Amino acid sequence: MNKVARVLFRYFVKGMLVVVPVGAAIFLMYWAVASIDKALNLSDLLVDKAGKHVYIPGLGILNVVVVIMVMGVLVTNVITEPIKAWFRRWFARLPIFAFLYSSIKDLTEAFVGEEKKFNEPVLVEVNEFGLKKIGFLVQKDLAKIGLPGEVAVYFPYSYSFAGQVVIIAADKVKPMDKSAADVMKFVISGGVSGLD
Repeated sequence: MNKVARVLFRYFVKGMLVVVPVGAAIFLMYWAVASIDKALNLSDLLVDKAGKHVYIPGLGILNVVVVIMVMGVLVTNVITEPIKAWFRRWFARLPIFAFLYSSIKDLTEAFVGEEKKFNEPVLVEVNEFGLKKIGFLVQKDLAKIGLPGEVAVYFPYSYSFAGQVVIIAADKVKPMDKSAADVMKFVISGGVSGLD
């Protein structure tokens, strides 16, 4: 009987190793999509004959996609540099908004913009004992801030989208011969999703 319980427990653990990550990923994706959809659904504008608000699943996500596409078309074809400069000056007058806007814009551009920032994975020796950390080179020249010969490296945290930027001597940083996407996946997974 004891042997049967151990075998069943082993099957249970192996099943959890499959079900928990898949379930958590599906739940997080569902939660994010449902939250965005509910917040931007515009159901307050739609009323049926009985006077009740009509909720149309997916309308909020569709609204986001349409707004993003329209803004892409406008920025690409209609909005000129003088108008962009006027908006930048206007945003600069709102300190908190300007800070949040520029931070989010820079972070978004770092991942999906034309000049992706996290595309140079590096290995950094961080102490005299040979401890190394995996990071991404984000600034190659810091002479403008009085740090010639220093670079800025971003170290993402495992199991998180947070991280930290560290300034370090350029000779302590070695390029890695791996794709940035594979290295980011390796670091964020805590090193368990091997580098193929």
